[in-house]
Amino acid sequence: MLVTKRALIGAVVAATVAFATLGTGAAQAAPDGGKGKDGGPAGVGAGRAPDQAAKPKATASPTAKSALAAIQKRIAGYVAKNGTDYSFGSYFDARTGKIVVETDAPDAVVSSLTSTSGMSTAQAGVATLTQVKRTAIDDAWSRRDDVPSYYGGGGITQGGGLCSSGYAVQNGVGTRFMVTAGHCYADGATVLTESGANTYGTVSNRRLPSVTGGAQDMELIGGQLYSGRVFLGGVTSTTSGRVVGAGAAFEGFADYCTSGRTTGENCGHTAVDIDGQVCTASGCKSPVIVYNGGTLPQGGDSGGAFYVKTGTDLWIRGHHIAGGGGTSYATPFVETQAAYGISIVLG
Repeated sequence: MLVTKRALIGAVVAATVAFATLGTGAAQAAPDGGKGKDGGPAGVGAGRAPDQAAKPKATASPTAKSALAAIQKRIAGYVAKNGTDYSFGSYFDARTGKIVVETDAPDAVVSSLTSTSGMSTAQAGVATLTQVKRTAIDDAWSRRDDVPSYYGGGGITQGGGLCSSGYAVQNGVGTRFMVTAGHCYADGATVLTESGANTYGTVSNRRLPSVTGGAQDMELIGGQLYSGRVFLGGVTSTTSGRVVGAGAAFEGFADYCTSGRTTGENCGHTAVDIDGQVCTASGCKSPVIVYNGGTLPQGGDSGGAFYVKTGTDLWIRGHHIAGGGGTSYATPFVETQAAYGISIVLG
């Protein structure tokens, strides 16, 4: 199931509906001052873009515009007061001559927002024809360009280094964090989404042999909103699965999955051992889950979730930390739980 990340489309201003009259002035010159064969400006429509040169077939009347603006103002007010549990899209469809409201809000909420109360007779005449379409509306995002609330398996970066988010956890007072590998970023570092568009959070509680002297490879990222979900599918996927539990892995099980920004989601991994050790440039870590089989994680997948699933329900078993030669390694969830005294965030 694809879960929505709420878009504040209900707060769209009337300018979102493009009713502007087309300009008829002189065409803008090309940067190089180019001329056509006839000596006029080069390009389509005497220098105008194809959409600018086209004649609109229909536009909204002033009455329709004002009725739409009234509804949009109510929607924006509702979202500002009640939050983003529901999504809204509102516009005038010139093809049908109707105001359209797309939303997943309950009927009672929609009725109050599209009511003709307080409108002029002319506005009410338009508003009574409002068409309601039942749908949820999502932000445009993906595994490599995530938006809050953040999911596991997404691309994260700091100082040019790429890693993957693991899974969300919470402490005793309910503060949420995202787990990733401790070899990714230093304590206090501000982490961004891979695209660099959004702040992912600040690193804390870093555990790494070369830093803290212990045998662990984990850290927490906090300060933003984090969800109990993990990206599924390919490297630009927007689909996700919900976390329904967490615990220890089982040796010999042959269908574990991983999710990270480099290789996406891959399953068919076999847990060879759950008490292994791996020693890398950042020191020796143990106990770790040793696994092989299937398409294994690659560089940039560090920190990504290691889990088992049924459909789109996920049980977290750890996070990926190392690999090579056809074998990979993950820090067990139970080790992270014991180190930080945290619990899993469910989706």
